[in-house]
Parts: sequence; C-alpha cells; structure tokens
Amino acid sequence: MHAFTLDEALGRQRAAGGPWAELLGVADLSFGIYVLAAGAADRQRPHTEDEVYVILAGRSRFTAADETRDCGPGDVIFVPAQVPHRFHDIAEELRVVVVFGPAEGSRAR
Repeated sequence: MHAFTLDEALGRQRAAGGPWAELLGVADLSFGIYVLAAGAADRQRPHTEDEVYVILAGRSRFTAADETRDCGPGDVIFVPAQVPHRFHDIAEELRVVVVFGPAEGSRAR
C-alpha cells in the first residue's frame, strides 16, 4: 500500500520546486499533486494519457478544448488524452490531485 497525507503530498510538491510532484507511478496509472498560486499561469501541455483532476482547494476557471467552466473544491474533471487544457483566472491557490491512466508519459515512450 502507498498512502499519503495531504501535508506529506504538499511537502513533496514544495521540495520538488515546481507546481507538480508525482506521488506514485506504476504501469497503469500515476498520480500526484499540482499546486498553482493565485494569479499563476498554468503552463501544462496536452498529455498522451487520459487525466482526472480532483480539486481539493482553490478557485479558478478551467478550459478543455472549447469548453470553459468555473471550478472549485470537490469538482472532478476528466480530460481525454491529447486535448489542450489549462487552469486560468486562478483566484485562490489551487491544490489539485491529478491521476493519469496509464502512467504519465507512458504512451510517449
């Protein structure tokens, strides 16, 4: 079993020195935590894997392809592989659990 408290996950993200920290990666999935400060730019590019976002804290807007919505705590968003997407208009620090299926980068290898 692999288990993490939110404090442990955030500590790993801070130690990584960027907005993203992978917490677990196995062949069929990976997950991590993504943190963006209020007003920050989300510089991610489309991924080769399907992706699920679970918003833990914060408020922003989210665009995937040509669809935009407000998002906040408790929201879950699915983005298929290769679809352009990003968080924007970040009003409060975002804390997001991100799950990739299969593991992030595995289809690009």
